[in-house]
This record gives sequence, structure tokens and C-alpha cells, in this order.
Amino acid sequence: MSRNPASKSRRFPILALAVVLAFAVAFPLAAQTPDRYLDTAPGRDGSVRLVIFNPETFNIRALATLRKNGVIDIPGLTVVGIYHYRQTGNFADSRKYVEENGLDWFKFHEVGAEISEPVLFRKNACTPEYELIVKKADGVIFFGGPDIPPSVFGEKTLLLTEITDPYRHMFEASAVFHFLGGFQDEKFLPLLDGRPGFPVLGICLGHQTLNIGTGGTLVQDIWTELYAKTTVEEAIALGPEQWHNNPYRILFPLDKLMGYNFHSLQLGDKSLFVSAMGFKSSDHPRILSSHHQSIEKIGKGLVAVASSRDGRVVEAVEHKKYPNVLGIQFHPEHPLLFDAEPRHRQKPGDAPTSYLAILEGTPPSVEFNKKIWGWFAGKLVESHGK
Repeated sequence: MSRNPASKSRRFPILALAVVLAFAVAFPLAAQTPDRYLDTAPGRDGSVRLVIFNPETFNIRALATLRKNGVIDIPGLTVVGIYHYRQTGNFADSRKYVEENGLDWFKFHEVGAEISEPVLFRKNACTPEYELIVKKADGVIFFGGPDIPPSVFGEKTLLLTEITDPYRHMFEASAVFHFLGGFQDEKFLPLLDGRPGFPVLGICLGHQTLNIGTGGTLVQDIWTELYAKTTVEEAIALGPEQWHNNPYRILFPLDKLMGYNFHSLQLGDKSLFVSAMGFKSSDHPRILSSHHQSIEKIGKGLVAVASSRDGRVVEAVEHKKYPNVLGIQFHPEHPLLFDAEPRHRQKPGDAPTSYLAILEGTPPSVEFNKKIWGWFAGKLVESHGK
């Protein structure tokens, strides 16, 4: 035992420093070089390659669940999560989730080029990244998330809009413009002109990003702007078909109510849901919804192909020129759609139920949510073949 505790305590920092230095020599770039999978990925190989924007843990888990349940059935699929280094997502947790669950089919690609509002809708420092995606991937998904800064689509910010991740929105809005073009610059040559069959799926926020990236605008708050309701009680009185999230969660925050709402759709006669997925316009599938913003002015090349039952909210868009572009204002990817455990309530006093049970109670809702993925997976394979 040492008789001089002070001398012992001085030795520990020195020892710790030696360990750190040894690690740095052995692994000099381990913590310094960002993952950039697409840089070295071959232009074409045997596997279908899907790029997803914003690879947070929830989105990776959603895709893993879809694959596990056979909803996305593509052997050898490689998924590449792309994000801007200034986004607020916890991508360290994403990497940990991938490693701990042995998801060797999932890769990461970090973008370090600068992006800012003045250059979103023209060639900019991120343009080579967008070109790389269209060159080396077979399709892309834009996932859900927080409110888009209204300045991106040329409007002032209302008090109910909450901005939390501006660089994500700038990066993704510019990507959409590069892929599809937009009203912002009618002479810009979209990247999909070179690959018109390239599939693009926008989910919830992603659906809205397709719209503002092509020059459209958004309703910043559905209840106050579309329905002129200013209180939660007034919103509740509208009824569940006019809810796009669950208003009861605001009144009863301690009851652990689900934040989502289920409502049904009106499908367009000429939509992909009818022409490609086999549904009828008389079908009214139920979908999982959680948003307070929606499409206002439609972006360049887009057409609305589904709505809420009252026709107020655009629930899906397609592209007039590129046949495999689809934006949906709902969540067919949520892992709980495949969970039969009854543990969710919409309002106090409700018996617990499951998301799956809600869909099963209103055919063809289960089939509808699955067929979106069947269609998209088929288009990925088709895109890879070309």
C-alpha cells in the first residue's frame, strides 16, 4: 500500500493519457473519419441499394421490422442512411443500434458540404452528393419529422410552428429540388430526367418536403387555418375523421395516450393506389396519422391523388412526369402497425387496443398499408435492373 496518496493520484492521469495515446496510434482515424459509404460503393453490383434520409434509430427500426415481417422482401437489399453533419439527430445512437442488432445491410453516409437557405434551389455545395445518390442508388425515402421552417417556402413563421432541425430541412428540400425540379427555377434540369423511373417515397414530413422542394407551400396548422378552431375542445368536437393527431393527449398529458390518430382516406380514381395497387376509389382504408401541417399550394409537377374524407387535407401526391414518385401524409412504416399487443388508448376510459386491431377492424386497411411497401419494393428492383 502506498504511503503517499497524492503521488498515486498523479500517476493515474499519466496512465490514462498513455492509454489514450496508444489507442490513437492503433486507431488513428476511428473517431475522426465520418462514414461515407457511397464514395467507395460500386456503381452497380448484385444488391438493390436504397438511400434513406435522416437515419435515426426509429427509421432504421421501422425498416428492420418491415423486412422481418416480409413486407419489404428484397434479397440482398443494402440501405444507406444519409444525413447532413449539422442535423440534430443522434446518429451515434443509430450506429449503436445497427451494431447491436447485427444489421450488416445498413450503412451510413455523412455529408459535410455547407448548405444554406439562399442556395437551396440551385446548384450548391451539396449538388455532387445528390448526383451520387441518383448514380449509385436505386431509390430514396424521405421520412417523417418536425416542422419545416416556413422561410424555406417563402412564408412568415406562425406561432404554432416549431422549428427544431433546420439543417435537415434545408438538406432534404434541396435534394428534392435536385431530383424533381421546381417552380423556384423553371430552367433547372432535374436529376430524374436521366432516370425517370427512379422511385422516390416521401412519408409525412417527407410528403411535405416533396411539395416545398418543388416550389409548393404548406398550411402551418390544420385546425386553426383549415377549420378555424382555436381550442382543443373545438378540435375534439370535429370528430376523429378531422383529426390528424390525437387532441386528447393535450388535455390529459399524464394518461399516456397515443399521439397518433387513425382516420380514413378518399382515394383518387387515377391514383397509384387504384391503378397499380389494386384498390378502388370506393375503398376507404384507415391510416396512421400524426401531423399538424399539410400541403397548401401544390409543387411543380405534383398532383394530389388522395385526401381526407372531407377533402380538406391532401393525403397523397404523385408526379406527372416521373411515375414512381409518391408522397403520403401518413405512416405505413410504423413498427406498431404489426404489433397485436393491446396497450394503446386514444382517450381516458378507452379499453387498451393495438394499432393492428384498429386496422383489422376496417378492411382493406391492413392490406393497403402493406401494399404501399410492396409497390415501392417492386419499383426499387425494377430501378436496379435498369
